[in-house]
Amino acid sequence: MLQTIINAIHNREVLLFTYSGISRTVQPVAVGVSRAGNDVLRCFQITGGHLTPGHQWDLCELLKISNLQTNGQHFEDAPSGYKRGDKGMSTIYAEL
Repeated sequence: MLQTIINAIHNREVLLFTYSGISRTVQPVAVGVSRAGNDVLRCFQITGGHLTPGHQWDLCELLKISNLQTNGQHFEDAPSGYKRGDKGMSTIYAEL
């Protein structure tokens, strides 16, 4: 899973997965270790639901992600509001 996410970030590929029982389509921007010590994905959600409606940015724990796959779509530009050096991560494995 981690290598799939790293490849998707480097190739700017859209990811599909289920998180908290909800299907999501996202642009992955960074993957690493959270301040709490969990492997996490910072992503910008482009379709799907949320537990808390009204936001597009997510920090998802990798252990809670299932059905991860790429969908063949790519994105050119980083999502609006993206900043390198994610402050929510103590270690970054890959980022845009």
